[in-house]
Amino acid sequence: MSRDANKPSSRPRGAPRRGEAREALMQAALELVASEANFSAISLRRIARQAGVVPTAFYRHFEDLDALGLTLIEDTFRSLRAILRDAALSSMPLKGLVRYSVELFAHYVRDNQLLFQFVVKERFAGTVAMREAIHNEIVLVTNALAADLARFDEFSHISQNDLRVISDLVVNTVITLSERILDVDPDNAEDDALMLRAEKQLRLIFMGVGRWDSQPG
Repeated sequence: MSRDANKPSSRPRGAPRRGEAREALMQAALELVASEANFSAISLRRIARQAGVVPTAFYRHFEDLDALGLTLIEDTFRSLRAILRDAALSSMPLKGLVRYSVELFAHYVRDNQLLFQFVVKERFAGTVAMREAIHNEIVLVTNALAADLARFDEFSHISQNDLRVISDLVVNTVITLSERILDVDPDNAEDDALMLRAEKQLRLIFMGVGRWDSQPG
């Protein structure tokens, strides 16, 4: 989605250009979730009107509302995994990695504000299918992080299972960070404090990792 997709708007737009109806429907859903309610409380007809298409056009692109929601979740985490992969975190020295990771994630959340507002709301209040999809995507991110951590010499004494536990702590910390980022102006002093707090939490996790001794079983 374009950068304009991060700007909330509750006003219906004109009819999308040919070939752009699918993206218009996705953008309309994000705008309505950001400005009004949870995704499950918004009707297909309302999303179509917001997107500037007739309701029957919806079914040319999505089987139902859940299919639209699942596509938004998939897009959010696919692009996040791509950014983390391209950042090549495992090739960086461990020192400085925490701060860089926090700043990278915060930048991504702000650039994809509507998508993350959607995920934050649906993670606990969405349908079973939506909650399960978000859970599965978080597991994929956690496993990818565990694989990255395994490449550091400093973590060679940690078992793969324990690395997944550590990664779960890290991922849940940054998810909590994303929820706060959405509520804080990046130019506000509170944002600096938020970044420092997240960095400190991650440093404490990794300090504990250095002292951890994985035991068989």
